[in-house]
Amino acid sequence: MRQIVLDTETTGLEPERGHRIIEIGGVELVDRRLTGQHFHQYINPERQIDEGAKEVHGITEEFLADKPRFADIAQEFLDYVEGAELIIHNAPFDIAFLDYELGLLDGALARMDQRCSITDSLEIARNKHPGQRNSLDALCRRYEIDNSSRVLHGALLDAEILADVYLVMTGGQTALFGGEGDGGSSASGESIRLLPADRPALSVVTASVEEAAAHEAYLDLLDKQSGGAIWRQ
Repeated sequence: MRQIVLDTETTGLEPERGHRIIEIGGVELVDRRLTGQHFHQYINPERQIDEGAKEVHGITEEFLADKPRFADIAQEFLDYVEGAELIIHNAPFDIAFLDYELGLLDGALARMDQRCSITDSLEIARNKHPGQRNSLDALCRRYEIDNSSRVLHGALLDAEILADVYLVMTGGQTALFGGEGDGGSSASGESIRLLPADRPALSVVTASVEEAAAHEAYLDLLDKQSGGAIWRQ
């Protein structure tokens, strides 16, 4: 199962008003494990960036002046995501921009939802935590994920943080005894720890002949006392 956790930064909020993508960041998961294969590219949008957008991501026209255009990196990006499941926080926003960029290149190019399956992690979070804040920062606080390096938004950094959030959010409870609130684990529970992607495989330990015999003897005792052990039904 190949998944790409993806984020973009843009010149503004509305592609229908000509706003463009200025940064794309993606990290790859295979079988829910980070592979270290990522995609990151700054892009010259060939237009001005809204001041409000600059306050969010801190990227300027001057910084992007010598960066490639979307047309220059489009094929590399499409090759990277082709056939994968895209995990995006507030997916309709990013997909609208990606579809707009593809449309500017060639109206015959397939839309993103025809190239990849798309999962909105914001929708998952809203279903799990209705009525609560579900921004990426709020989810980091809830699941006790370190996002201290996130002073400004950046596409690759946000994709890496979202990958951690997504894996914990879809991997089970965050506390052993429930009671999950906005602060993370309960007093009686313990938060899930993300293990390194390159950790060695867990060893499989089977019962010894003596242990198996003792187990069967215990089941014989249960059969005698209760009329039938449920483990043998």
